[in-house]
Amino acid sequence: MNLLQGKITLITGAKGGLGSFVTEAFLAAGATVVGVSRSIQAGDFAHPEFSAFPAELSSGETARKLADDVIARFGRIDSLVHVMGGFAGGKSVADTDDATFEKMLDLNYRAAFFIARAVLPQMRQQGSGRILAVASRQGVEPAPMVGAYSASKAALVSLIRTIAMENKDRCITANTVLPGTMDTPANRAGDAKADAWQWVQPSQVAGLLVHLASEAGAQVSGAAIPIYGKQV
Repeated sequence: MNLLQGKITLITGAKGGLGSFVTEAFLAAGATVVGVSRSIQAGDFAHPEFSAFPAELSSGETARKLADDVIARFGRIDSLVHVMGGFAGGKSVADTDDATFEKMLDLNYRAAFFIARAVLPQMRQQGSGRILAVASRQGVEPAPMVGAYSASKAALVSLIRTIAMENKDRCITANTVLPGTMDTPANRAGDAKADAWQWVQPSQVAGLLVHLASEAGAQVSGAAIPIYGKQV
């Protein structure tokens, strides 16, 4: 299956619990994948079309350098797939400390803003591109005790919708996917008594992202797509 043959795909959080599935799915679809995380190495994915770019996205400057380095090596970026994120919860809004609030904004919103802003000028110049981000069900359906997390994911959904509207004149699409609880080793370890059979399979999220990045998904933009698993 070569839906993305010859396409340059930048994946943030490329070797995390979900990121590994996403990276493998894009490689299987024929893409040239640039995998980004703080500690990523070329040997993390044994594939000739995979390249590792260790980087942080903690500022606009670091994001711009990453985008510039990728474009210098590969000539362009066809798709940005922003998988990077994090979770902290368990306290009410009244009891949430500043550090937790800032951490959620950094991991789930600011990093996405920085890297999207960094890749957009080149995508606009070439007149095409895909920007995809993994948000969360709780970004549109907030729940108690996860206020900072939910708010940061809601901000991400709003950001990507705005990008879709601002760049439709250049054939750039932008979409989020909204997984429920995913069946990852970390989530199983964190809730050993849960019925993981009902959770979202990471491979399903990865497959949806591949579709959105392909020509078949070219007319989908500004969407926030739920993928809630068997427990709706």
